Amino acid sequence: MKPATAAKKLGVLLSATPAEFQEGVVSRDELNELQAKPPAWLVDLRRNGPHPKQVIAAKLKISISGLIRGGITGPLTTAEIDALKAENPEWLERERSVQAEVRKEALRLKQQR
Repeated sequence: MKPATAAKKLGVLLSATPAEFQEGVVSRDELNELQAKPPAWLVDLRRNGPHPKQVIAAKLKISISGLIRGGITGPLTTAEIDALKAENPEWLERERSVQAEVRKEALRLKQQR
């Protein structure tokens, strides 16, 4: 698979990965190995970032759309995400409540079926 696909499956930003990862092709076996026994660079990226938007949104408990509405368009490090959580701006509170309502409605619909 392409390095971009592998990076997305690993939950890391492709541009932050080592050059040999970015330039190569990743087989399913290699991807499974990276997930089972992550090398130091992968552990560090997952811990400290920079993180892609899907990871940022998950850590903030909002949607990717909410992230963009809040003005966050680029990658953030774990420290930046933690600072944003501590600051808890109004837009973040609003997006969290929207996301909570979406989850509640999805659960209601699932139970209805």
